[in-house]
Amino acid sequence: MASIISRWIDGGREHKKEIDMETIAAIETYGGVVTEQDPRWRAIVMRDKSADGTFYYSVRTTGVYCLPSCASRLANPKNVSFHPTREAAERAGFRPCKRCKPDRNDLQPATDVIRFAVSQSSYGPLLVGQSRKGVCAMLFGSDRDTLLHDLQERFPGVMLVDGDDKVKALAARVVAYVESPGDSPDVPLDMRGTEFQRKVWQALREIPAGSTASYTDVAKCIGLPKAARAVAQACAANNLAVLIPCHRVLRSDGALSGYRWGVERKRALLDRES
Repeated sequence: MASIISRWIDGGREHKKEIDMETIAAIETYGGVVTEQDPRWRAIVMRDKSADGTFYYSVRTTGVYCLPSCASRLANPKNVSFHPTREAAERAGFRPCKRCKPDRNDLQPATDVIRFAVSQSSYGPLLVGQSRKGVCAMLFGSDRDTLLHDLQERFPGVMLVDGDDKVKALAARVVAYVESPGDSPDVPLDMRGTEFQRKVWQALREIPAGSTASYTDVAKCIGLPKAARAVAQACAANNLAVLIPCHRVLRSDGALSGYRWGVERKRALLDRES
């Protein structure tokens, strides 16, 4: 497969990476579109001051990073990247904007609270996280501390709160579904991702228990038959194990591929569903 070598600078060091042409095509197709569909882009367009401190954005053509409310001329979305913290933006090689001064210390980001409950399943401990919009996380792990660390890594800057009886009851419903897969539980999902990722995840939710699909199958389903690698990346970014059944996606030859929560767990999930 044709590929190119990309170069980027991080912390003063040059890195090289071989990128296949399918990934490049997906990036070119969705680069600006994905940014425009991201809710953070709307905050930038609206100069939403309440979003200041919750994330930062950088502009490749100027080399600076800004607050969402920055009054500078609106950048081309194809040149914009998002960063969870100002430190992350600076590690990526961007300098603070002199107009909005995103490096000042008086920013108090809004709190996005996630209430969670940790339960036991036959696949090991699992965590269910609930935001105001719905279930935003369903994670497998080895123990409570590992699960909480994973949750914090996936949702930087949020406040994690032990769930009340309602959250625990919700977690029990999720565990029941994991143990006896059938129709998906009727629970609202908070699927946080790009437009492309959400298209992939919705396609995965349409794969019934006991069935599987290849990454290419999913790519064709969403109308991008050459974006199999990008589909795999969207599967890896899934925060909702089993509820968004990325474990039902296999390689084109039918072999198990990688799984964020372990290939053995993936095999066990498929065995039970079959």
